[in-house]
Amino acid sequence: MTEKLAYGPVPSRRLGQSLGVNNIPPKTCTYACVYCQLGETTQMQFKRDSFYSVEKIYDNVKERVRIAEENGETIDYITFVPDGEPTLDENIGEEIKAVKEFGYKIAVISNSSLIWDDDVKEALYEADWVSFKVDAVDRDIWKKLNRPHKDLDLERILIGIEEFSRNFSGELTTETMLVEGLNDGTESLERIAEKITEINSDISYIAVPTRPPAEDWVNPPHESKINEAYQIFKERGLEVEYLIGYEGNAFAFTGNVEEDLLSITAVHPMREEAVQDFLDRADAEWSAVETLVNEGKLRVAEYQNYKYFLRALPDRQASEDYHPV
Repeated sequence: MTEKLAYGPVPSRRLGQSLGVNNIPPKTCTYACVYCQLGETTQMQFKRDSFYSVEKIYDNVKERVRIAEENGETIDYITFVPDGEPTLDENIGEEIKAVKEFGYKIAVISNSSLIWDDDVKEALYEADWVSFKVDAVDRDIWKKLNRPHKDLDLERILIGIEEFSRNFSGELTTETMLVEGLNDGTESLERIAEKITEINSDISYIAVPTRPPAEDWVNPPHESKINEAYQIFKERGLEVEYLIGYEGNAFAFTGNVEEDLLSITAVHPMREEAVQDFLDRADAEWSAVETLVNEGKLRVAEYQNYKYFLRALPDRQASEDYHPV
């Protein structure tokens, strides 16, 4: 199969129907978050690089837009949300400018780790909607939870987010992923909320793990802690929303069952019921999924009593290029 750098549209809890851009090879990231839905980071780096040409990204998005429009699929955003950290791509600014041609709003979902870099700021100013991860403001918690590249500095990142927020004209959101026993303590929540008040964000999302995480000991906090986080954020005057529900089954079918399933599950694990709904709309049999599993192209994982299907990545050994506390 040829490499696919665009997929969907898929349902997004924040963006409606999102056509994804996978501008980073799997699984290349600045972090090795314990809750990552894509599993362990296999290529840890923080220096930006050129992974694909602007032309290749453009052509892939153009083809996916064409197919989606021909099939009557809704596209609310074209979203850079790849197999790793999207701003590691030194061409992302030019790629955003290029795909704007299709007339859709552009979103970028980032872990915020490189926003201290002025070139990254300039690139993301081109987007219409940007999400930054703010899981912790305490260095020890940050290292345990996000397991960053050894050359990253949390204070530098937080300052970079503040600087970006002062000059960004689009919609800026933050996302805080809560993990039981790591960042769900009252003091931690208060410090996170206080820091977010210094960011000119439109919405602050509180999230919990809803898909199979990289570490099987990861669990969402108790409902009482999630509610406490919400109340603490609201008390600080933040516009806060939960990001804890299932996003639905409205995955797009573009004509090739195997190709679509592998493209979607590369960055967006699908719950079993979503796969069945997808197959029903595609008039395809469950045997197509069984074939992909038997061939080692899909893997199955269970989390919170639900079964998920994920694309199997080539090398799932943990990177050793981070130093958790």
